[in-house]
Parts: sequence; structure tokens; C-alpha cells
Amino acid sequence: MESNQESLFESAMSRYQSGVDASEVLKDFEIITSASPNQSAGWTCLAWLQLLCDMNDEALRSARVAVKLNSQDPQARLNLSLALLETNSKGVRDNVDYVKRALLVVPEVEKELKISIEDGLKRKPDWDSLRKIKMWLGF
Repeated sequence: MESNQESLFESAMSRYQSGVDASEVLKDFEIITSASPNQSAGWTCLAWLQLLCDMNDEALRSARVAVKLNSQDPQARLNLSLALLETNSKGVRDNVDYVKRALLVVPEVEKELKISIEDGLKRKPDWDSLRKIKMWLGF
């Protein structure tokens, strides 16, 4: 990713983390993934934002790209699990099981995922699929 793309990524992440609505940051990540289509982090963030904005089919496509680019990213797998649940698609269990295994191998990831899940529930309190995933992960 070139430096201007890196700064756009950092700026968009900062805006999101400061509480800006997901729909306002979504366009930035569409630009980021268009300009850097092989950057898995951009696709992971885009999928999350699409899920928050109830763009479930788009989120499924983005999450699949993110996992294809980095199959070991627990957040990408979490997003894919959510998108699969939201679209009534198969494969949820395999991805949740992958995240559980990743938590055993790299326990530091648990804190990041918990923060992500709590952020999602704060921004979208009625997100039943996220509540299920949280329960399945034992958080």
C-alpha cells in the first residue's frame, strides 16, 4: 500500500474509532480497497462497515475477499461468519471454529476481538448474529 493509501487507511480508522458513523467511513474503505485490492485489512474493515450498515450481501463478498487474501486473520473470519449468518449461508461453524483455534494459538487476539464485538454491539445493539458469535466464542 502506498503512503497516501496508508494515510487514508489510518485517517479512516481514526475517524471510525473516534465514533464517526460507519456509513460515513464506508466510502473511504471502498476507495482503499479499490486502490489497493490486495490489502486484506482494507477488505476486513470494509466488510465490518458493510455489516454495520446492513449491506449483508456486499459484506459477504468483502469478507470472502479478506479471508482469501489473509486466511489467518481472526477478524476477517469473524466478519465472514457474521456475513454468512446474516445471509443464511453455509460455512459459519467452520469459520467460528477457526477463530476459536486462533484464540488458543494467539491469545492476544482475544482482546482485539472482544473490543471489536463490543464496538459492534454498541453501534448496533440489536445485532443478534453478533450476539450469537460472541456466545459461541465464549466471550
